[in-house]
Amino acid sequence: MPAKQELSYNAIWFKLTIDHREVGYFSEVSGLSAEIEVMSFNEGGRNDYVHKLPTRMKHPNLVLKRGVTRTKDMEDWFLDSWMGPRRKAVSLTMINEAGQAVRGWSFAQAFPVKWTGPNFNAGQATSAVEAIEVAHDGLKAEAV
Repeated sequence: MPAKQELSYNAIWFKLTIDHREVGYFSEVSGLSAEIEVMSFNEGGRNDYVHKLPTRMKHPNLVLKRGVTRTKDMEDWFLDSWMGPRRKAVSLTMINEAGQAVRGWSFAQAFPVKWTGPNFNAGQATSAVEAIEVAHDGLKAEAV
């Protein structure tokens, strides 16, 4: 019997929650990855290969982008962390085209490290976009 085919989903939005409080929705997310660093170890007398040993896991910063809104919660969170970050429990939920949550991730000890405001050009009809970059101690997939 063939394995059950898993459905893939189109992400429409990503809902950001900070300390169990819904903050907003984002249209673009990057940095959802993890990498295990590897140490090479040469064993004496073995010339046909090098041992590869896992060391630690590293995670890039999470980058969230959205159209500018009237609220300035992202700027406030960034400025609040300037004189010493207040680490927060952050979660991200992927929302499909039917408005249903389909996947989720949580980020331990998160704090913002960069906020970028919109670029303006009166000659182009583009959306004003803001971005926030968030450092964290690791991500974990969550059931939705």
